[in-house]
Amino acid sequence: MIKAKKSLGQNFLIDQNVIDKIINLIDIKNKSILEVGPGTGNLTKNILKKKPKKILLVEKDSRFLELLNKDSNSIIKIINQDILKIDENELDDDILTVFGNLPYNISTEILCKWILNINDKKFWFNYLVLMFQKEVADRLLAKFNTKNYGRLSILTNWKLKVEKICDVKPSSFSPKPKVDSSILLFQPKSDFFFLKNGKNLEKLTRVFFMHRRKMLKKPYKILFHDNFEIANKLRIDLNLRPQNLNFEVYYNLAKEYENLRS
Repeated sequence: MIKAKKSLGQNFLIDQNVIDKIINLIDIKNKSILEVGPGTGNLTKNILKKKPKKILLVEKDSRFLELLNKDSNSIIKIINQDILKIDENELDDDILTVFGNLPYNISTEILCKWILNINDKKFWFNYLVLMFQKEVADRLLAKFNTKNYGRLSILTNWKLKVEKICDVKPSSFSPKPKVDSSILLFQPKSDFFFLKNGKNLEKLTRVFFMHRRKMLKKPYKILFHDNFEIANKLRIDLNLRPQNLNFEVYYNLAKEYENLRS
């Protein structure tokens, strides 16, 4: 048996009830699938039973390649690379349905990369079914004026609809993590706020939430200096705190920041 590597954030899903819940969320018959971090292939085997058109497996850990190849067939393509170093827009000509029990140590980095790299309104995926640490999932789902609201929820809700499917206990994994997990379902938004470069939104939210308990005045001045016309235009009370501004205000702020830099 191949031992999980803590350095790669590996916790293998072994609970058949949870696996069934994941693969029954979406009709994947004749669809093209991407699975991130298949590891021992527990989920992969069950995806195969749903008769997809093809499956792309991205697995960084070469120890699992022989195991994955053993159960492989003509519709499976194994990519032995780091998902963070792959241009997801070039993975396949088909729109992909994505499954991933993501390594917890890079899960938000993966999601943020995917969001920021979406080309205009051309999405390379139709669904993302992803497993996160519950604490991270709560931040992705958070609404404004709540303690979990921040950079992750603002970035996620910019281009994606997100829905919580269920929580998953540590006993569903091997080895058992020390925290609960959550399965989230993401779908592209057909219409979202246009920004030339999503990295401007990422930078702006990072600065604003660096000191989330402080008033907005300080991060605002870091980004906009003494240009208070923008705050007046967007009717922002700079005595509020970062969690008091809703999604749309941040998207409009990012637009103004872009305009100043162009």
